[in-house]
Amino acid sequence: MEDKARRIGVVSVIITDRKESAHEVNDILTRHGGIIIGRMGLPYEPRHISIIALIINGTTDEVGALTGQLGSLKGVEVKSALARI
Repeated sequence: MEDKARRIGVVSVIITDRKESAHEVNDILTRHGGIIIGRMGLPYEPRHISIIALIINGTTDEVGALTGQLGSLKGVEVKSALARI
């Protein structure tokens, strides 16, 4: 049975400077791979950005650690939404 303290959710990551931030973003995602169910990444050339969508299952502390580390990077914007199911 799933632990009720764990939440299913979505994390969006928008990278405005791929050359500067991509390596660090991937390192952080690898370190937090235990809570990532799925990942989709797309470049959006008209705006010169990259977008990553993550489906996650973790505690609020685990999600906070992931989003906090990503959000501290220059040129990276992060938003999350967690369901209470």
